[in-house]
Amino acid sequence: MPDGDNFFFTAKNGEEIILRPVEEKDAADITKHVETIVKAGRYLQKEELHSVSEEIEFIHEVKRKGNLYTAVERNKKVVGIARVLKGELQMKKHTGVFRTWIHPEAQGLGIGKELLAHTLRWGETNNLHKIWLTVFSGNEKAVRVYEKAGFIIEGKQRDQVIIEGKFEDEYFMAYFFNSIQK
Repeated sequence: MPDGDNFFFTAKNGEEIILRPVEEKDAADITKHVETIVKAGRYLQKEELHSVSEEIEFIHEVKRKGNLYTAVERNKKVVGIARVLKGELQMKKHTGVFRTWIHPEAQGLGIGKELLAHTLRWGETNNLHKIWLTVFSGNEKAVRVYEKAGFIIEGKQRDQVIIEGKFEDEYFMAYFFNSIQK
């Protein structure tokens, strides 16, 4: 249920979850939780972490440019994020790149599905034609979630990454708004 910029829903375990714009005060939670995911070395294409001050600077930049940066709040802590960074070049302003993560302790509660729906509503409201993302082929659960939401695989880079000693492909997926490709 929306309340201003906040969206409330009940997770599968009965907890209330809030999706809301990221604020400066969230920087410490974000940097702490993303560190856990980066250390897993499986889902995020990131090896260097932001400091809290760098994250605060990034939050301001995202807001200044009119992009989406949503916090997933559970028990007054940020346990995930979603963001869409719109194309900066005039020829790409109709697109946005989507990035997301949810802390492992908050997965399996239906949060990802709600967060993705929230992101797509934002993209439609902001007149985007396309939201795109990349995902590794070994992350089969995420690929299925994106496909179920209407994303299509536009391309694949074979053997693009080595994860846990094995090559994996990287998929480029996209969601088209008001398009026959959906």
